[in-house]
Amino acid sequence: MLHTKRALGGVFVAPHHLAAQAGRDVLREGGNAAEAMIAAAAAIAVVYPHMNAIGGDGFWLLAEPGQAPRAIEACGPAAAAADADFYRSRGHDVIPSRGPLAALTVAGTISGWERAREIAGQWGGRLPLPRLLEDAHRHARDGIAVTPSQAALTAAKLPELGDVPGFADTYLLDGQVPAEGRVLRQARLADTLERLGRAGLDDFYRGELAAAMAEDLARVGSPVSRDDLAAYHARVVEPLSTRLRTATLYNQPPPTQGMASLMILGLFDRLGVTEAEGFEHLHGLVEATKQAFLIRDRHCTDPAYMDVDPADFLTDADLAERAARIDPTTALPWPQPALPGDTIWMGCIDREGRSASFIQSIYWEFGSGVVLPSSGVLWQNRGISFSLDPDAPQALKPGRKPFHTLNPAMARFDDGRTMVYGTMGGEGQPQTQAAVFSRYGLFNQPLQQAVTAPRWLLGRTWGEESTSLKLEARFEAALVEKLRDAGHQVEMLDQDFSDTMGHAGAVVRHPDGVIEGASDPRSDGVVATL
Repeated sequence: MLHTKRALGGVFVAPHHLAAQAGRDVLREGGNAAEAMIAAAAAIAVVYPHMNAIGGDGFWLLAEPGQAPRAIEACGPAAAAADADFYRSRGHDVIPSRGPLAALTVAGTISGWERAREIAGQWGGRLPLPRLLEDAHRHARDGIAVTPSQAALTAAKLPELGDVPGFADTYLLDGQVPAEGRVLRQARLADTLERLGRAGLDDFYRGELAAAMAEDLARVGSPVSRDDLAAYHARVVEPLSTRLRTATLYNQPPPTQGMASLMILGLFDRLGVTEAEGFEHLHGLVEATKQAFLIRDRHCTDPAYMDVDPADFLTDADLAERAARIDPTTALPWPQPALPGDTIWMGCIDREGRSASFIQSIYWEFGSGVVLPSSGVLWQNRGISFSLDPDAPQALKPGRKPFHTLNPAMARFDDGRTMVYGTMGGEGQPQTQAAVFSRYGLFNQPLQQAVTAPRWLLGRTWGEESTSLKLEARFEAALVEKLRDAGHQVEMLDQDFSDTMGHAGAVVRHPDGVIEGASDPRSDGVVATL
């Protein structure tokens, strides 16, 4: 699958084919990139429930030709009742990773859709909300064919999720893990999507749906209240950016790790590597990742709690100084802990060149596991990234935003090209972004080849913490030995195409109007064209 797909009328990339087609069909009906992304965001919340849900968070980068990109931050804060005493009074020294006590932050993604609809309207969008939610509603009502990854993760996580309120009733069939290809229906979620289309997205936070969800959350023991929902509004914010030799890159500001994604490529660009796929390419990006993660782990949190300006780490002087710390032949020892996460990324560019880079997540696979009985909404567990230690960098405080691995990316090249790109994968997101962009943007590989080529991950594999450098099996033995000789703790994976490396994608628009897209053979996705 090395052939890049191209079209003139618009391109949509998603890790599930039904979501990509939902977005493409909106483009076909005259919708713009933001409207198409809302439709796909709703659809993928239904068809990929182990990776995302409307009870999670989301982040957007939206841009139109000739205008500065805009970012949407749709991440909910900790509930007003969620503090260390709340957990200790219930016998917990740490925040439980699953169940109602893990559902401690407001779900922000629906409010993000509302902000995106406002921008879509500024772009001339006129498609009604029921139309944008139509495909999602149909898939929830009629059913989805269970994907291999959903079947595998349902089986793997059932021991810790089986007793969580609502999980078994929603994601098992006749009490058993559904096999790949079985039809799974989500009738309550279908009703919720139909209601949102009719009553409006604000109903999720301040309407009858909010009241019903708040009652359900209280009944199962979550600290999230109706007042927490009513107080929440997603924000339009200014994205971070950094300059490479031939392009300007954009990403999300904190509380995401978008700063680290930009730093990795900014540092690597200053190393002077001239060729892809060799030792200098991989070693350089891995060492740049370490430098960026050291800054990320020390500083990135809710901006209200930061004492530094993240843009300061993206200046030419700062990047040059940190790039000079990278040894071109020897690996920096790496004992840093890794961060988990499961997510989806989707990208779209329409005929007029308007672009959307979007990411939506529930943190761990199936999030908290809590499915609210009246609405069928699966709630995230993003708040478990907080600590009950008051001196910790991510100390839990009411109303504080959690640290996010989510970070959709965008690039504008000096020659007029626009690129949106990203991936799922928690700790691996900045690393995969660096792999895809460097291959395409710095070394001129075809876009699909840049996504398909073998990838690496410094840190976590699914379900365990690790600090090794993991490589897909397709890397050449000689390169692996060079990396080991340089001091990298290399761990070879068995698979040629591993889910460990995330589900990436990219869309590029050229100045002549040709749009090209690439989807990941590691996913269930496609490039949908118009």
